[in-house]
Amino acid sequence: MKFVVNRHFPTAVLISCWVLVSLARAEEKAPFHSEVETTVLAESDEPGEVFAFNPGLARLPGGRLVATYNLGRGIIRTSDDGGDSWQMRGRFSFRHARPFVAGESVYILGHAGDLMIVRSDDNGDTWGDPARLTRGQRWHQAPANVHYANGQVYLVMERIDTPDGFDAWPVRHLAPVLMRASVEDDLTDPDAWTFASELFFRDAVAVDAIEYFGVPFYPFEPLRRKALAPRRNMSPPGWLEANVIRIVDPRHYWYDPDGRTVHLYMRAHTGMTNLAAVVKVVERPDGSMETMLERAPSGKDLVYLPLPGGQMKFHILYDDVSKLYWLLSTQSTDSMTRPEFLDRDDGRFGLADNERHRLQLHFSRNAVDWNFAGMVAIGETQRHARHYASMVIDGDDLRILSRSGNAAAQSAHNTNQITFHTVADFRDLVY
Repeated sequence: MKFVVNRHFPTAVLISCWVLVSLARAEEKAPFHSEVETTVLAESDEPGEVFAFNPGLARLPGGRLVATYNLGRGIIRTSDDGGDSWQMRGRFSFRHARPFVAGESVYILGHAGDLMIVRSDDNGDTWGDPARLTRGQRWHQAPANVHYANGQVYLVMERIDTPDGFDAWPVRHLAPVLMRASVEDDLTDPDAWTFASELFFRDAVAVDAIEYFGVPFYPFEPLRRKALAPRRNMSPPGWLEANVIRIVDPRHYWYDPDGRTVHLYMRAHTGMTNLAAVVKVVERPDGSMETMLERAPSGKDLVYLPLPGGQMKFHILYDDVSKLYWLLSTQSTDSMTRPEFLDRDDGRFGLADNERHRLQLHFSRNAVDWNFAGMVAIGETQRHARHYASMVIDGDDLRILSRSGNAAAQSAHNTNQITFHTVADFRDLVY
């Protein structure tokens, strides 16, 4: 599918190309000056009962792609031709899984309450039995990025600890926990992992003290959902779904010359759009890791940071070739619509900041200022979701796995498809 936005094309050519593209594939109107290919990797046979969730994607050193997702249960598939064809490789019985490489092995990490992990030693052809990394805990974390440095692998899972009587989305009572392990160790062994200290949103952010920013945007109750309109509720504010970011520019305010600091960029649940939540984790000389708030040069604590699509799960990658951070996120168009006017018949889920059918791409030099690169996909309606996506760099291309839907999807949240997208020559989008 050819996309048409190019600043140097004559207007008449742009209009003609747009008409041809719209006729060819009205559902995927994405303004790149590059080419994006889209295929349906999986689809639910029971869209009202069995939903497509949790797409995760990894690229192995030899070029093989490993895709994981949930469709009733966890599914593992691989591709050796850039996503043109896929082979079924296994199933697993946990959620929120992401595949990643460490040493000579491939792992899939998720949770079934406790953290669970499986390993493959033959590039994903076969998989061992699940191993449990924790006991008696409750975890969360949609697939996000994986970071490597100094022979270590870093990623985040989130521990949930709700008080008695709490009956709402538990993001206020969630702590992002940075996990670190040597890539040479057996990561199915709980002793291989070091866990950072926990910082719960409830302990870090005094919500009632925030003024002048409209955060949170809607009123809320501390222990339960607050009804704003029929079937439209606001849960207490919080954070979730963290990505690991390392600042590499020595001129940056947050650069650590000792290389012992990473930042966790998280989806911010505030009722507003385009805000992310940020904390930092510092590695101490004894090997422990401490999670804390970042500070602005003024000395003020910094929790919220402008980020396009920060209201929804996003995915960030650092590209060593372009020296840029790449952001895959959800674009909003109508976040100021009152709850009572939201149209549930088109599959709209949640409040106005919860729009999910426009998947966008940005790039940044500093992980703070983001430049729009284009749209990966735009669904025809709210029910045609394109969201909660994961991505990997594959040579000159971006490979993307999206939690998606079509007209048969139950809602924008409870989707029925996993779609695979390729943004060819993505670095050509830089301007």
